[in-house]
Amino acid sequence: MPYIPFPDISPEIFSITIGDVTLALRWYALGYIVGLLAGWKLIEVMLSRPALWAGPAPMQPAAAERLLTWVIFGVILGGRMGYVLFYQPAQFLQNPLAILYVWQGGMSFHGGFLGVVVAGLWFARTERVAPQALGDLMAAVAPIGIFLVRIANFINAELWGRPTNLPWGVAFPGDGAQACGQALGAVCARHPSQIYEALLEGALLFAVLTYLIWRRGWLMRAGSVMGLFLAGYGLARFAVEFLRQPDAQFITEGNPLGLALHIGGYGLTMGQMLSLPMIAAGAWFLARARRTAAGQA
Repeated sequence: MPYIPFPDISPEIFSITIGDVTLALRWYALGYIVGLLAGWKLIEVMLSRPALWAGPAPMQPAAAERLLTWVIFGVILGGRMGYVLFYQPAQFLQNPLAILYVWQGGMSFHGGFLGVVVAGLWFARTERVAPQALGDLMAAVAPIGIFLVRIANFINAELWGRPTNLPWGVAFPGDGAQACGQALGAVCARHPSQIYEALLEGALLFAVLTYLIWRRGWLMRAGSVMGLFLAGYGLARFAVEFLRQPDAQFITEGNPLGLALHIGGYGLTMGQMLSLPMIAAGAWFLARARRTAAGQA
């Protein structure tokens, strides 16, 4: 069976040991850092281009640095709490202090998204910035971080996909190999679902939003960029979930392939359940922006 061997890439870029303490920089952390910094600078660029806006820009470019601080707290706190509440509530109830061990992994995109929403609304209120215009700016740059973190998920050999016979299936090490080795033979090949998500939720969504902002003037229609991001991410995530292995605690007994998470009799994975509100909200913002633009025409 053809497959792609997992590349020999360490999750750690480098580490330094000082006495009994080891400090390491991981690709996962670097993905967040670069994504946040790149988003900050791109927001400054958009704010400094008057031609992108129907009137004055919603805030001064210098305010983007203050926004960055709020977003960092929203991503970290929301992402961690989302992981705890959505995916591992029982485990953390038994050991509440483990919630603070962010270096041991466990972040939820949907939790981080909610954290950023709260941080953005608070920033908009304190800085007197139009919330929808701020949401458009944040949505325009969010796919950068999504792309980088999904690539880091691949390097970490985590969040892999379901077993596959396709030639681009990847033989992931560790638990990814042990979970399905007997089902498909000596080598367990899986969908590289992290790469699928990086391309759809990250690269493609960023390219579409960038084109619409810089060539079609979508920042002049408040809420439209945010709406397309919400709907686009939700639809992409919903689709990839069909190829992504569900978390072990959500695989239904008697369903060895883990085809679906059953909540109240509905066959959806947790990722799909959390993406549905994003799709609905995105459609609402897009429709609202269209009605507003039609009324102003």
